[in-house]
Amino acid sequence: MKPQLPWGRLYITKLIPNNYLQGSEVPFYVGNLDSVFEKHQKWQTLLPRVTPFYAVKCNNNLAVLRTLSALGTGFDCASKREIEMVMSIGVTPDKIIYAHTTKPQSHIRYACTQGVDMMTFDNEEELLKITRGHPNAKLLLRIAVDDSKSQVKLSTKFGATLGTVGSLLKRAHELDLDVKGVSFHVGSLCTDGVAYRWAIEEAHHVFEQRLIGFHLDLLDIGGGFSGHGLEMMSKAINEALDEFFPADSGVRVIAEPGRYFVDSAFTLALNVFARKKVWSLPISQKGSSKELLLSCVWSCGLYTEPRYQSVIWGPTCDSADRIMDVWMPELNIGDWILVDNVGAYTIPMSTDFNGFEKPTIYLVVTPQIWKMLNLKFICLFERLKFSPTPEIITIKNNISQ
Repeated sequence: MKPQLPWGRLYITKLIPNNYLQGSEVPFYVGNLDSVFEKHQKWQTLLPRVTPFYAVKCNNNLAVLRTLSALGTGFDCASKREIEMVMSIGVTPDKIIYAHTTKPQSHIRYACTQGVDMMTFDNEEELLKITRGHPNAKLLLRIAVDDSKSQVKLSTKFGATLGTVGSLLKRAHELDLDVKGVSFHVGSLCTDGVAYRWAIEEAHHVFEQRLIGFHLDLLDIGGGFSGHGLEMMSKAINEALDEFFPADSGVRVIAEPGRYFVDSAFTLALNVFARKKVWSLPISQKGSSKELLLSCVWSCGLYTEPRYQSVIWGPTCDSADRIMDVWMPELNIGDWILVDNVGAYTIPMSTDFNGFEKPTIYLVVTPQIWKMLNLKFICLFERLKFSPTPEIITIKNNISQ
């Protein structure tokens, strides 16, 4: 039985031959909103006590934000612009955490005017800025935790060490600020649930310092969740919460997942518009025979043998715009390369450097989910039926924030 293509690839196979894409060299994304819905359902099943506050920085596509808002998630914002973005789609201030420990003074004042009270801090200077700009804020002390189990470390830049926690809480009390809880982040792409257990235990130590005069009742376990493996992570998290913050403790628990919701929801189509053949000695093979090195500029894909040692470059004239070194079949100008699992930290970080267009975004969703979540804010582009999958509503969305 032939394996079923992911929806993103399935749609792309219909989209590329379509008349409105013939001759186009502009890369584009296809995002599956049903995937976002399914990830939310899975989260609720595996982490029922933890309310997700989606990390806007991960993928700020408005359709994604509206879908998550319709599902009732909160939002983790890191700037005035991100707060503006989520509030523009009807998100209420109580659904927002300003989760950046180093905020511009003007952004703090803006959060105050909008009623966004929940925010993080990890140093005394930030407390002084908050006193001047938002004295009624509800604060979370971000602590630095062991991030050795993650691919991207964050604790060097963010978080107060446990040795400074006491003095920071004392200073917040002197400034008459309201500290409501503790937050942490184990680092991006965490690979071992034990990291969450360690961090939750350390957060519990901070909660034990209530004698300073604060009523701590909020725990933010941050992000670090990849697009897969939530079963393993949730087991460690739930066990740690039951031990250190049981359901009857009165502590509300939130998290800041980003990649988890959107990574697998997006597929990227790249057009090969230039190539260069270079004769080069193979890197890892013995012998003196030469190997053809294909240098393909991308802007997707039939894989046939033989494969060649290749370099995929970005379209700009920056020599650092080197995407990857990979063994690939020989590609021709006009071919397309499909890349799965690109929903995280791609769209917000895209650039029009050298004047190259940002990728267009196409979104797909089944009529059932479209109606269930009342996604009528999206103007329908076309409706297609792909057998044996359900009918899919597709949307062309040129918003590439």
